[in-house]
Amino acid sequence: MGTQGATSPAGEATTAGFEYIFPAIRGIQAGREYYVSMCPLRLIPKIFLFDEDELAPEVRAQRVLNKGRIPALTRYILDNPDDYAFSALTASVDGVMRFEGVSQQGPGMRVGQLHIPMASRFLINDGQHRRAAIEAALRENQALGDETIAVVFFYDAGLERSQQLFADLNRHAVRPARSIGVLYDHRDELSQLTKLLALKCPVFRNHVEMEASTLSARSRKLCTLSALYTAMTSLLQGLELNADQAQRIAWEFWEAIDELIPEWAEVRNRKLSAAEVRKQYLHTHGIALHALGRLGNTLLHQSLDPEVWKPQLAPLRQIDWSRTSSAWEGRAVIGGRVSKNHQNVVLTVNYLSQHLGLDLSPEEQHAEDAYQRGER
Repeated sequence: MGTQGATSPAGEATTAGFEYIFPAIRGIQAGREYYVSMCPLRLIPKIFLFDEDELAPEVRAQRVLNKGRIPALTRYILDNPDDYAFSALTASVDGVMRFEGVSQQGPGMRVGQLHIPMASRFLINDGQHRRAAIEAALRENQALGDETIAVVFFYDAGLERSQQLFADLNRHAVRPARSIGVLYDHRDELSQLTKLLALKCPVFRNHVEMEASTLSARSRKLCTLSALYTAMTSLLQGLELNADQAQRIAWEFWEAIDELIPEWAEVRNRKLSAAEVRKQYLHTHGIALHALGRLGNTLLHQSLDPEVWKPQLAPLRQIDWSRTSSAWEGRAVIGGRVSKNHQNVVLTVNYLSQHLGLDLSPEEQHAEDAYQRGER
């Protein structure tokens, strides 16, 4: 990108006759021209604006910036300078854009330079959080400024068109299933460990749904990868372990649980179907796996020695995991349906902890007291 002249803080008057020049490709959508360019990261915070937070929603062209998202996006860039990836920003330009192709005919008509007056206003329609993260990352690592990001430029046809553009860009955006997010994450060590257990551990091998985060009624899988990941997160939280230790302990823990839940082995031995087990029992549902992980975490914080924590799990053999058991109503089951919100996870952990003779934490005791009073 080049410039003719220079900008001044004095205002738009001083930028008259000056322009940005972007290398660009010209395209057509819905009968309108648009342009795609590569912009240096250091330029992004300087020229691309987003609406002020205090504007009412009906006069904004985008949602309010969620500042809570920025630190994670910023760390993503800074922690992965060799392999981060950001999709294109989309911006509307309220100035007169002029495109000069490298030739007047043939393919060269679509490749050239895009001239935009410096007095123009650039409004981001999609990517304001990426823009804010780039700005924050540049403050810590200025060397990133020479890297580039794709930007799609549209003509600004007014507020209504900008609002419609934002709605259209996000109308069909669908977040990928959480399971496939875990499956494809090669950076997160816990994701790697969860995948290893799902693929190699005899307890789970061939019985974990690796892509979808929900199971159909006829699925031959016992649980989803995302449910196992949540359970693993709870199991290992706060434990100072290296990768080998984490793998060994997780493997041993789930094998110990497997010995106490005979239905899991019956599915592997084809005496029961996975669909039957999920329908009749609670122990393969996400809330139960999560609760078992939290229970294990409590024991592991007391001792990492399996000779200590394994015997403490023995009372789980006496648990009635049937979904129809009255013990689960109001804890893990509400009106016959499994509920997995935070309060229900806590109440499920409480039930298991009480069977193991473990003390409840203040949060768990508070939830238990409310449950006993009928405040569900």
